[in-house]
Amino acid sequence: MGVPAAIGDGISEIEAFVRANPELTAAAVLAVLLVLASVFAFVRLRRTPGVRFRRLLDEKSEIAVLMHPNPDPDAMASAIGVASLADQLDVDATIQFPGQIRHQENRAFRTVLDLELENIDHVTDLAAESVVLVDHNEPRGFGGADGVLPTAVVDHHPGDGSGEAFTDVRTDYGATASIVAEYFRENDAVPVPPDRHASETDGDFVLSTEAATGLLYGILADTKHLTVGASEPDFAAAAYVYPGVDQDSLDRIANPAVDAEVLEVKARAIAGRQVEGSFAVADVGGVNNVDSIPQAADELIQLEGISAVVVIGERDGTVHLSGRSRDDRVHMGNAIDAVLSDVDNGDGGGHSRMGGGTITPEIEPSGEEEPETIDRDALADDLFRALAGDV
Repeated sequence: MGVPAAIGDGISEIEAFVRANPELTAAAVLAVLLVLASVFAFVRLRRTPGVRFRRLLDEKSEIAVLMHPNPDPDAMASAIGVASLADQLDVDATIQFPGQIRHQENRAFRTVLDLELENIDHVTDLAAESVVLVDHNEPRGFGGADGVLPTAVVDHHPGDGSGEAFTDVRTDYGATASIVAEYFRENDAVPVPPDRHASETDGDFVLSTEAATGLLYGILADTKHLTVGASEPDFAAAAYVYPGVDQDSLDRIANPAVDAEVLEVKARAIAGRQVEGSFAVADVGGVNNVDSIPQAADELIQLEGISAVVVIGERDGTVHLSGRSRDDRVHMGNAIDAVLSDVDNGDGGGHSRMGGGTITPEIEPSGEEEPETIDRDALADDLFRALAGDV
């Protein structure tokens, strides 16, 4: 069947125009391509982070959800959320962490919610090639961490780390758990009340009671019950997950028994504190439970007349610092980072109200020489200068 005459004439005219006006034709084609590209970009940008993150997970068969060393409730809650979303996409998710879980609140969180968490010492222990970092943006705390390129990063801490395929770092949020809660909301997940089963809930995705309870406690823990560092999205996230929260489990996590060493370290911090103006620095010496150090800082900042504190402690040769500030003049994360950036093997940082860091011993390859000791008195002096802005 031949081409109708009218159509054939039209094609001939177009061909003649193209031959006579090649530059104009090229410009028109380019304009069309730009319009198409703009439309594609607009559609992509309209996809919320939660939808983009869910689509990324859906491309994987397995992931390792990696928490920072000695994970706290915000880290564990965020990991639970990511793993739960992955599970609903038939993606095998393993939650892993380096270090220890020693803080009584953190141990209660793990026990009450019956979490399956794997401890790792080396990069070869990672459960999958695709790694999702939660509540930190640069892998650390295990052998070979520097060589890990995460697939995705979900965090609320400042830092330069990023994911190969997905990065969502929101430093204006009080908790990473708030970000993860938003992912569920953006995928229309329905919170499951504690007296119902997920199968009784309509929708493609659900927010389980376990995940809802964990996310709420993660938000509360990192914002001191929505009083410090909380933003509007943190309140919105807490309200969203609330219908699925198990109040009994929440109470059991929030009110665990306190380890005797924690009370002892708090007492040492209070009794041995050095004070300059409204700033305090306390060296509590050796500890078995490194989580007692930030708890001592939380206690010390409550003392009348104290507006910023740093507590120093040591475990297995590593010096740990934990700081708290309620002084608008003191950005605690920057202050600790400024001090430790000049120290060999020192690493520190954090938020304006809360910061921390470590100094790890430098051991000779031969293993014959003892690692150099840290001058703790000089460290305390440097901290006071940093708190006063003399950095």
